[in-house]
Amino acid sequence: MTTIPNKTRERLTAGIKRFQPIVSSARSRDVNESDTVTIVTDMLAEIFGFDKYSEITSEFVIRGTFVDLAIKIDGVLQMLIEVKAIGLELKEAFTKQAVDYAANQGVEWVVLTNAASWQVYKVSFGKPISQELVLNLDFSGLSHKDSTDLDSLYLLTKEGISKSMLGEYHAQRQALSRFFIGATILSDPVLDVIRRELRRMSPDVRIDTDQIKDVLMQEVFKRDVIEGERADEARRKIARSVARSQKKTVKAASDDEKEDDGEEQPVVEAVETAGNKSTLSA
Repeated sequence: MTTIPNKTRERLTAGIKRFQPIVSSARSRDVNESDTVTIVTDMLAEIFGFDKYSEITSEFVIRGTFVDLAIKIDGVLQMLIEVKAIGLELKEAFTKQAVDYAANQGVEWVVLTNAASWQVYKVSFGKPISQELVLNLDFSGLSHKDSTDLDSLYLLTKEGISKSMLGEYHAQRQALSRFFIGATILSDPVLDVIRRELRRMSPDVRIDTDQIKDVLMQEVFKRDVIEGERADEARRKIARSVARSQKKTVKAASDDEKEDDGEEQPVVEAVETAGNKSTLSA
């Protein structure tokens, strides 16, 4: 559970109580996009703690187009926010629009919201550019007494963003994702451990890691865990991690050899010196 500063917790609690009726009323009146932007701006200030005049920018210009809102902290752009009318469903086309804004500006975090629903995406600048839904909040369904709901809101606060909490949350989600765990199990170090355990239980059976990998891929894992972009990305991260670990192991072994060489040299010199002295004496 995230440790939320008391003042921030009080602000989040008060904000939920204050804005849930406002959002509910706006939805029943089916207010337009402009009015929804006003509500979202007030929420950013009163719930999430951003200064309305110095940290929230409206109609932020990106290559001749405008994104509804942008968040800056100490003058540094942190996040773009695309707002839709409260009565509109947040469709895939709107997600693409928001992600395109972020890609064109080079910002990795973008929010798509209609005041009631808040979707937070992390943009990856590969080829092609992709996005991952990191957080999906139904503001109307939040409880000010639920610590999990408060933790989720805290990720989007000024305090949370200043501490890179959103990035940490994303990293944790990745580490525990089925793609990352699947890629970890299929990595060589883990396959070696599985092979060792299987051979210990069945010492007379010949087993190699390729056989184990085939069984895991064909009979244990679901296809979506080991195929697709996210599975490929997870495998690349695991491969880099294994390579770094092996590099450290090789370096440590090399350093040990150097230390051993350094310790043996004085002994050799001592023997040679003793031999020289014997020769002289003779």
